[in-house]
Amino acid sequence: MSPHKKISAIFDEFKNFALKGNVVDLAIGVIIGAAFGKIVDSLVKNIIMPVISVILPGEQSYLAWKWAVNGKEIPYGLFIGEIVNFLIIALALYIFIVKFIGMIVKTKKEEAAAPPVLTKEQQLLTEIRDLLKARQAV
Repeated sequence: MSPHKKISAIFDEFKNFALKGNVVDLAIGVIIGAAFGKIVDSLVKNIIMPVISVILPGEQSYLAWKWAVNGKEIPYGLFIGEIVNFLIIALALYIFIVKFIGMIVKTKKEEAAAPPVLTKEQQLLTEIRDLLKARQAV
């Protein structure tokens, strides 16, 4: 095979891979997921954690919550903020994947599990079969 044909074949394979619906859907999902992560991060840092720092006693915001050990600061307030961030994203993913997509999958399974509607010929053949079985049982 000539080098030109090899390159053309590789390019065609890559084009088929890159332009498949699944790859495009995955790319869109990653982009939307990153945007959603930024929104949740902003929600936690700008709304939830400041409200928590108002509710808890003390004059510092959660950003200033730190332990000092041997002259080193350990910013546990930032860690708590990241935990809240993670929990909100995990909850949103749970609701979306388990509840929303699970509902769609369940509906598709129920549709697939439903027996097909019999034609008139199939109904007649089924009735004849049942009558023959009933005769043999007598």
